[in-house]
Parts: sequence; C-alpha cells; structure tokens
Amino acid sequence: MFVTDSPSPSSLLGRPCRHQALLTLPAQEAHVSAARHFTADLLETWSVPASERDSAVLIVDELAANAAQYGRERMTLLLVLDHGTLHIVVTDSGTTVERHRPDVAPDEHGRGTGIVQYLAQSTEVHQTGGGREVRACLRCSS
Repeated sequence: MFVTDSPSPSSLLGRPCRHQALLTLPAQEAHVSAARHFTADLLETWSVPASERDSAVLIVDELAANAAQYGRERMTLLLVLDHGTLHIVVTDSGTTVERHRPDVAPDEHGRGTGIVQYLAQSTEVHQTGGGREVRACLRCSS
C-alpha cells in the first residue's frame, strides 16, 4: 500500500487544490475496505461534513469494488478536495467492464454505477492504455 496526503499548491488535476491524497492497493476484493476506511478517515481530517463524507465513502466503495473485481494488478484511489468539490478518481489495470451478464442475478450486481451516478454531480469513465479510470465529482461544503 502506498499513501500520500498533501495540502499542496499543485494538483494531479493540473491546478491548485487544498488537499490531495493517493492510495495504491492490490486490485483484490479484500482491499476494498481499506480504500473505504482510508476515505472516511481522510475526509474527516479534511473536515468534510458527515453526510457528504458518507456519500463519498459509498462512491469509493462502489468504484473500488469494481476495480477489485475487474482490475488485474492494482487499483489507485486519488482524492482531491478543491474549492468545495471532491474529485474521486479510481484507476485499475483491467479491461472494459462487461455490461450484461446473464449468469448473474440482477439483484446481486449492477447497481454500483447507478448509485455513483445518483450521488455524484458528475461521472466519467475512460479506458486508458493501462486499464480504466473512473472519475466522480461530489460537492462538499467543507
């Protein structure tokens, strides 16, 4: 596990920010809870209100679970709190997610992206050369 947390004038998003943190974990289901706890603890330290923190933790949980399920080697969580917006970026080393799996009951899987889209102000999914990147933005009144 690799962790950085820095209130830094430079951001990986290319502009100044108040806080940013990066967590890299193996893309395994056992590490999803570490991403969730990391997010909860960090956002509390950054004074993000509890209701917004809960939404962010749920978003991270869903995105990390997908990354753990479909990623091959590692997953990375980037959190950037910038001018009242929390940017959540999860990357993995997987391939495109299969949208419909007839062998899986609909009540067992498939709601994660809907939850993320409901809670976030915006979401984006990009296939990269090394895997997939999912971005969600959430307004925070910190």
